[in-house]
Amino acid sequence: METLLLDREAVDENTPMNELVGAVGEAFEAYERGDAVMPAKSYIDLPRYNGDFRSMPAYMDAGDWDAAGIKWVNVHPDNPDEYDLPSVLGTVIYSDPRNAFPLAIMDGTELTMKRTGAAAAVATDHLAIENANSLGLVGAGVQAYTQLEAISTIRPIEEVVICDLDDERVAAFVEAFEEDFSVRAGSVGEAASCDVLSTITPSTEPIVAANDVGEGTHINAMGADAADKQELDPAILTEAKLVIDDYDQTTHSGEISIAWKEGLIDESDIDAAIGEIVVGKRDGRTDDDRVSVFDSTGLAIQDVAAAHVVYEHARENDNGVGFDLVGTGPR
Repeated sequence: METLLLDREAVDENTPMNELVGAVGEAFEAYERGDAVMPAKSYIDLPRYNGDFRSMPAYMDAGDWDAAGIKWVNVHPDNPDEYDLPSVLGTVIYSDPRNAFPLAIMDGTELTMKRTGAAAAVATDHLAIENANSLGLVGAGVQAYTQLEAISTIRPIEEVVICDLDDERVAAFVEAFEEDFSVRAGSVGEAASCDVLSTITPSTEPIVAANDVGEGTHINAMGADAADKQELDPAILTEAKLVIDDYDQTTHSGEISIAWKEGLIDESDIDAAIGEIVVGKRDGRTDDDRVSVFDSTGLAIQDVAAAHVVYEHARENDNGVGFDLVGTGPR
């Protein structure tokens, strides 16, 4: 048996977004049903290098398939300027749960971008207005691209408003998508007044004010994945329909964590976990909802679901480099 080595290009080529959105939805379902094992994300802080490592293992049984894996990922904000590397790098080991054989070692950076976009799409599908056709993006980094790619698979997005402190990033994004969408640079307020808003920055203080948000806007709060990060005015959280991906992670390091620690919100303010909505235990958007927020910290089950999609397509397409990692071949 061989282990497949899949680089960034192979991960990209073997991840059809519509299928990935479905797989991530199945992951949320499995987690809610109790058919997933996912220890808490562990952190290794590296203040000397202004960064950290995170270890994210999981197993999930989606019914028609099951899978296991682990992602080793980091966040080093200084990487682009100091080393010409992405801020986030990741490696995924995807294993056969029957016998623990490492089926694939794959780039986790591309996979993380895509599965994060897919998670926002799942939430948007359940929480945005049905005819949502405008998307605001606060942050023009790599995640902005997959947010648009994923969300446009489940809503008829026509208009895109993007803002970032880096004008060159904004210009690059506009150029990348101007043939397929009506896309333009705008202010935070203009982005936040769209039908759907995704915030995808590493900010440690609120960027989006409560009076920026449009009537009926659904917000995907994707950037806050550490205890000191925050993108939204806490007043938004207290008034919105608030949906989380995981209780422990969001209260520790999600968008809600600072407001939670300061006592501005508590359990009564959390309306549902996304898995509860996906399986039908709780309602998604209703006519009474003015604004909704999905607080996404990123779950290991999403990585495993994405790795499953990538691996199956890589095998079908004969992609990747096979090698005898375990030593099962002739000696």
